[in-house]
Amino acid sequence: MHLVALEWNRHFVVALVTIPLFTGAIGYVTNWSGVLMLFRPISFHGRRVPGLKLLYPYLPRRVQVIPAIDKGGRFGWQGIVPSRVDKMASISVDKALAKVGSIADFYRQLEPDKIADHLVATARPEIRQVVERIVRREHPQLWHDLPPSLKEAVFVRVEEELPAIARAITEEVGEHIDQLIDAKLMVIAYFEKHPEMMNAMLQQVGRKELRFIQNFGFYLGVPLGIVMVFVVQAFPYWWVLPLGGVAIGYVVNYLGITMIFEPVRPRRIGSVTVQGLFLKRQDEVSDVFARMIADEVINLRNVGRELLYGPRSDRTRQMLEDTIRPAVDRAIGPVQGALRVAIGTREYDRIRASMALEATDFASAFDDEAFGHEQSEKIYDFVARQMRKLPADEFSELLRSAVKQDEWLLFLHGAVLGFGAGLLHLAIFGV
Repeated sequence: MHLVALEWNRHFVVALVTIPLFTGAIGYVTNWSGVLMLFRPISFHGRRVPGLKLLYPYLPRRVQVIPAIDKGGRFGWQGIVPSRVDKMASISVDKALAKVGSIADFYRQLEPDKIADHLVATARPEIRQVVERIVRREHPQLWHDLPPSLKEAVFVRVEEELPAIARAITEEVGEHIDQLIDAKLMVIAYFEKHPEMMNAMLQQVGRKELRFIQNFGFYLGVPLGIVMVFVVQAFPYWWVLPLGGVAIGYVVNYLGITMIFEPVRPRRIGSVTVQGLFLKRQDEVSDVFARMIADEVINLRNVGRELLYGPRSDRTRQMLEDTIRPAVDRAIGPVQGALRVAIGTREYDRIRASMALEATDFASAFDDEAFGHEQSEKIYDFVARQMRKLPADEFSELLRSAVKQDEWLLFLHGAVLGFGAGLLHLAIFGV
């Protein structure tokens, strides 16, 4: 009887020391690897599995979207965020940017009048070469025959019209910006090309919360392990510890994520006020989010490229032609009649249309880094200010909605690792 008691005590002491350490370690590893799984790898990595390609079309949709398999029949992994980048970009627009402002609001923050002045400054040194290039291309003999005084008159008049042309362009863009740019498609297209930026944005916005999830796995895993010791002693079956590991791995992940986002509004519990950790930092997170949006997404460079080369660029170019043609007529002014007589109405219209089209080549003005950075500061101030005003429930959706659909994967991941840890503990210590 005495030997049995000693053996029981030995098993109890071993369990009391090792099980909490195991559960703490597995809690940390589970959450650390779960965070890693959110963001890495950027692209899918895996190996082809025989028969998986044929089976794929018959799998439930919920299984097909798991970033562990692809249509080509490979089994592996892609970070949850990169694999959902189009959906998450869409959510970012719907849950955050759409509540902050419309594309017209963003365009106004870029200060169209300053853009016009910048366009003039950019175009003025090149305008003579542009005019000469157009006329030489459309009617080389005419340009050869024009006297120098008439050529100079054309140059001077076009230069004089530049400010009016630039103002007309920026005003027309502002008036029709909603028809010229689909902000949602613009944001989605950007993040699809740069999935690493979606990673960077979410990691910067939630960096403290992600670190908390990792550490929380250990802090909660240890006391749950102590509880598990007494459960194992009460039910000394080999399967109790692996199943307990499943429960602990699941609960640690579930509580860690829940504590980040809930409760949405401050709640008094005794003498303590609790609120979701992410929501406590609304001002700080707003600044980080605004900086990423202003510097990388909705900036002068991207807006300019979307206008001139995006899916609705045909509308932009038509608007430019319609806006610039009257200005070209005014610029040519007194020589207009002579040109029509000299080259014919059709040829004159071709030259006028070419001038309007050539104006789009000044898109390089949108790529000026110094000017773009100056205007981005306006976007930053605007977005940060508006986001700080968001109600707590809407602000919570900013990060929560990005991962909510796939939270179950993280919980399952914790449960599987917990089960494995339980088996490993049995293999090493026999308890």
